Amino acid sequence: MPSQRGLEALRAFVQGGSISAAAEKMSRTQPQVGRLLTALERELGFLLFTRRGQRLTLTEQGLAFYRQAERTLESHDALGRFAAQIRRSRSNHVSILIAPYVTEVLIGGTLAVMARESPTFSATLQTRVRRDIEQWVGDENFDLALTVLPLLHPAFETEEFLRIDAVAVMHKDHPLAKHAVIELEHLFDIELIVAHSRSIIRQQIDELFSNAGVEPNIRFEATNGLVGCQLAAHGLGITIADPFVAQSASRENLVIRRFRPALQLRYGLVFPIRQPRSDTVQRLASLIKTHAAEQARRIEKQLTELQWLEGHIHQ
Repeated sequence: MPSQRGLEALRAFVQGGSISAAAEKMSRTQPQVGRLLTALERELGFLLFTRRGQRLTLTEQGLAFYRQAERTLESHDALGRFAAQIRRSRSNHVSILIAPYVTEVLIGGTLAVMARESPTFSATLQTRVRRDIEQWVGDENFDLALTVLPLLHPAFETEEFLRIDAVAVMHKDHPLAKHAVIELEHLFDIELIVAHSRSIIRQQIDELFSNAGVEPNIRFEATNGLVGCQLAAHGLGITIADPFVAQSASRENLVIRRFRPALQLRYGLVFPIRQPRSDTVQRLASLIKTHAAEQARRIEKQLTELQWLEGHIHQ
């Protein structure tokens, strides 16, 4: 069995690119790291490195071994984090899973309130993309997750707390920015920015166009809604996005408009069924619901004011 210290030296070498960088990362001397790597090679019985003067590079076998070793080290790291979580669970610690693109809008202010209420409160935030949700909730240890529903998983309980409509997002100088409401028909000849085919909004958009018998003019396809909004901010087209994601993009030249027909997004909290909810988790969940509702009302107010203004201009 390869030694843990040898594996850690291998990881430090690959991540740093040199013995000196690995030594600095591990707070050891270069000779110490060199001896660890040499001992690891002896334990394995094959060459991990080719040596050209003072320079080391991974062999093909070394690269294959490192990739597997990294998985082992990641599992070890996760076990350490889990142990630390158990130690902290006796205090006010919460482990949260959330999509990265709504963290600032939906979680930041909530955590600030929790921190003010309790000096012992702490949290671990892990971000995961929505399209892999069923995998990440199954593979992670967490107290609370925040995501767009649906989520069907036997080990978790979901609690819907908010419904909000997707919005049209574009550059402020886009020809359609003069409208307070963007109708599907407006998009028939317009260049679009869309998210990946597995996203909830993309699937709904595809269905709308299919029912209308129109082929969408997709110019750009983005990995996620945030990238789509960023591209829209550069005047590259219109995207239909989660309004919380659009808020996270926060570009001065970016505007959001109501979109019709409405594409509804259902936000929910996810809890492990067999794990008791602490008072801290319950309090955090309550604050998230309140904060999200406030954000949704703020967005709705902005969209309604735009419609009111447009109606009076046309009178």
